[in-house]
Amino acid sequence: MAKDTIGVGLIGSGFMGKAHALAWNAVGPVFGDTPRIRLLHLGEAGDELARKKATEFGFERASGDWRQMIADPDVDVVSITTPNKFHLEMATAALAAGKHVWCEKPMAPNLADAERMLAAAKASGKVAVLGYNYIQNPLVRHIRKLLDEGAIGAVNHVRIEMDEDFMADPEAPFQQRHEAANGWGALDDFGVHPLSFVTMLFGKVAKVMCDMSKPYPTRRTPEGDRDVEVYDLVTILLRLENGASGYIAASRTAWGRKGRIAIQIFGSRGTITFDQERMNEFQLYVTSDRPTEQGFRTILSAPHHPPYDRFIPAPGHNLGFNDLKVIECRQLIGRIRGEESAGITFDDGILIERTVAAAGKSFQEGRWVEVES
Repeated sequence: MAKDTIGVGLIGSGFMGKAHALAWNAVGPVFGDTPRIRLLHLGEAGDELARKKATEFGFERASGDWRQMIADPDVDVVSITTPNKFHLEMATAALAAGKHVWCEKPMAPNLADAERMLAAAKASGKVAVLGYNYIQNPLVRHIRKLLDEGAIGAVNHVRIEMDEDFMADPEAPFQQRHEAANGWGALDDFGVHPLSFVTMLFGKVAKVMCDMSKPYPTRRTPEGDRDVEVYDLVTILLRLENGASGYIAASRTAWGRKGRIAIQIFGSRGTITFDQERMNEFQLYVTSDRPTEQGFRTILSAPHHPPYDRFIPAPGHNLGFNDLKVIECRQLIGRIRGEESAGITFDDGILIERTVAAAGKSFQEGRWVEVES
């Protein structure tokens, strides 16, 4: 394709497939500085579904076999939004075909597959990034800036809790997320989001101690009860490479929680807190305030926190999940053009996957485990 055009291919048309399609459609109008985006080819499991979703999302072509989409010479970038167990085959095929890759998290169900994906990306010379849009929040970027500036002094402890209730119902049936082929469960399908915050804000994890559990050991199927093969609850003690301690607690069975990623960052001169359920604000406490006015202040998202200003000209008007996906898309385009860009590349993602692998080993062996460098 011409340099002023990016041809997009998409594999998968569920919730995340739609989120990618919306992002590709919106990134040009929102930022105004991108090449022309052509939604070229959608691949799905079956011709009928592929044609239906291609029409809904605005793609020019549709294939019931994702390999046909990857073989399309007009496709420059492939968005992969399928279940985790398919990421290796699809990402390596796309990279081998000379395509850039935007693959949803987690990188893969196991470290060996993730390492193969990283090797394929390095061999191809193409851009390969992972879908971790929560860290694209303008306020999260600003929190990173405050930490870099030493606003709360030296960070000594980090706590992150991630909770949702989409698997909280004990009467809900068995689904593919309960299969071991997709990984550990809450640890890698879910807990990688908190680890993306750790990676973005603090860098590498040095060692971990992990525990996991199954609140509902079986789930019903038409043939009878089936054993749940993964763990819906995970708790991880962390020691960061910078010396700070921390922990991550994640649950997919927490009734009443819808999208909670609650972060507390404690420093020698203050504290920062943030909760994804209220993603357009964070709280800041600094000891430099006069004692008579010391307390947590709430900072609302505003045009002063770029790229919020690309969406809305006034403060206090909320961004949402799909807006963060648009920001992530713009970062991908920037990386393709050789610009300095934020986000989780395959190189960054492998650090998350190595931390997951260490946590899994810790759970199996009941001890602290160092994270591979």
